[in-house]
Amino acid sequence: MTTTENDTSAVAGQASGISPRPVVDRLPRYAAGKPPVAIEGLESYKLSSNENPFPPLPSVLEAIAAHPNVNRYPDPLATALRTELASFLDVPAEDIVTGGGSLGALNQLLATFAGQREDGTQDEVIYPWRSFEAYPISVGLSGARSVQVPLLADGRHDLDAMAAAVTDRTRMVLLCTPNNPTGPVLSTDEVEGFLAKVPSDVIVVIDEAYEDFVRDPDAVNGVEIYRRHQNAVVLRTFSKGAGLAGLRVGYSISHPHLTQYLRVTAVPFAVSQIAEQAAIASLKHHGELVERIQALVAERTRVVEGLQALGWSIPQAEGNFVWLDLGENTPEFAVLAEQQALAVRAFGTEGMRVTIGEEEANSRFLALCATYTKGPRVS
Repeated sequence: MTTTENDTSAVAGQASGISPRPVVDRLPRYAAGKPPVAIEGLESYKLSSNENPFPPLPSVLEAIAAHPNVNRYPDPLATALRTELASFLDVPAEDIVTGGGSLGALNQLLATFAGQREDGTQDEVIYPWRSFEAYPISVGLSGARSVQVPLLADGRHDLDAMAAAVTDRTRMVLLCTPNNPTGPVLSTDEVEGFLAKVPSDVIVVIDEAYEDFVRDPDAVNGVEIYRRHQNAVVLRTFSKGAGLAGLRVGYSISHPHLTQYLRVTAVPFAVSQIAEQAAIASLKHHGELVERIQALVAERTRVVEGLQALGWSIPQAEGNFVWLDLGENTPEFAVLAEQQALAVRAFGTEGMRVTIGEEEANSRFLALCATYTKGPRVS
């Protein structure tokens, strides 16, 4: 449907008296990363969606080609994938619930444990802000109330403030590590200290969508936290490191007293046969995958060191992206990047997230930064 058709449908809906739930008008709109514009003489690169620039492994593509039976429904429990994950992660298969990407897994958690109470009041979900754009949308649609806690100046979670925000209405806390879009990770000690302050009946979700790229030795490992805490839930995905963003396969890990309810609310057939087989093949050939991921980590290091050599101050970068605290200069820099056939992700006048992409794309980005005089300088 075209934009004009959408507008026409909206007008028709209003004229007929049909309107969405009131919460819909209060939700922010998810803004996906835009594709790059075509510039004559330059190859275009998309650095706006935190996608893996490499295609899936050849063995993964073979697995996809070997399963053309998309006329059949997939296994709703994704049993084969959960079995493979259980072996890979050394966790019980019963503790894994799959979903359409880690966002699908999060939506299942929210639908199960946070929303509107019988008396009409709202549960509360606490999360850092700015963080993943979908959080306020997903929380709002669940019927719960968002409690956004501002990040610290260095782009990190303010865990003390998040702990202080917990009330008797809090049902869930979301921790995003590395934080998207700013990049820092949470340490094991930080998360353990936070959990010690949070009531045991509050679910603490550790969103590790970018865990494949983390190299900080002190970074928290969500699976280890889940092993020690009954109220901890881990979210992971095959979209980033494995390069399966278009197939939408992710999962949550939690204890049986939670998964027994998650299986009730899980979206049926959320993970297709193709996505399941691609994910299994990625796990079976994980050594090859690590080589590709490490190449991106090396490029991230090159970009970070290049920015630092220019005197630019950026937060810790542990995902496949860097954050530029450009403030009011964000729109201007986005236009300059577009003129260089680079699509980047601008967040209003807050700052910019730039994905680590192909070597040429990263070099062109650094060259642009070298000519820009309003970068985030070291104070």
